[in-house]
Amino acid sequence: MSWLQLTLESSHADAARIADALSDLGAAAVTLQDGADQPLYEPPPGEAPLWSATRIIGLFAADADIMAITTQLTAQLEMDKLPPWRVSPLEDKDWEREWMDNFHPMRFGKRLWIVPSWHAAPDSNAVNILLDPGLAFGTGTHPTTALCLQWLDEHGADHPEVIDYGCGSGILAVAALKLGADHVWAVDNDPQALIASRDNAAKNQVTQRIDAIAPGRLPERPVRLLLANILAQPLLELAEKFSRLVEPGGHIVLSGILQHQAEGVTRHYAQWFDMTPAAQQEEWMRLSGRRKH
Repeated sequence: MSWLQLTLESSHADAARIADALSDLGAAAVTLQDGADQPLYEPPPGEAPLWSATRIIGLFAADADIMAITTQLTAQLEMDKLPPWRVSPLEDKDWEREWMDNFHPMRFGKRLWIVPSWHAAPDSNAVNILLDPGLAFGTGTHPTTALCLQWLDEHGADHPEVIDYGCGSGILAVAALKLGADHVWAVDNDPQALIASRDNAAKNQVTQRIDAIAPGRLPERPVRLLLANILAQPLLELAEKFSRLVEPGGHIVLSGILQHQAEGVTRHYAQWFDMTPAAQQEEWMRLSGRRKH
């Protein structure tokens, strides 16, 4: 079976209405995309922001009458005319198989591998983390995650307790456990992230050594290593809290920071931590430091 994609270029104000109307008119799926290469960073809990220029794509059966659909869409939205739109064919594929074929084992540093469950580990003697991409952020493909994995590969995590703050898929928490941590607190606001972290912990047989929890449940006691792969603004807001959660001489690893933000975040954290030179991958930076005595 093949499909037709109806693509509309919309403003932020109309995007949600157009997406709902496409669903009402029989779209098999509706997708919203960035229409102008605008970064969209992590929102506060409960918010779902859209790009100022949003591309909406409705998927219809190949025999759908697109002209009739656009006429009905205009009427339903009570617009004089629709935003710019186009229609294009889409060949049907085994999308799950194609996605699986394009996700391969990845190595970080010298010994750490992320391995999809349907692949054999390239090096059985390496530190292999079994991970399937899911609803939560963090597969190792994004530079912010890769930078943290590289730090863990280089420094290890041979500590009684570690915090992974903003755990996403739990990839850093599992990596820390595989690299020597006794216990990890995996912390996230998103319930889907906590589910994904628990699932990936089970895949890697470390369930008994991880607690996936909301921030309010995190014990206020210092640990030897805190990882926080979030974004610059929440990192700034959490700095004082993190200073209380890392014991003197302990390590902090911060990621999710754009190049132009690194100096400000470094300066802020230098109140409590001796910061080391930043590492960079593409436009993203990783900062790290040791808690002052």
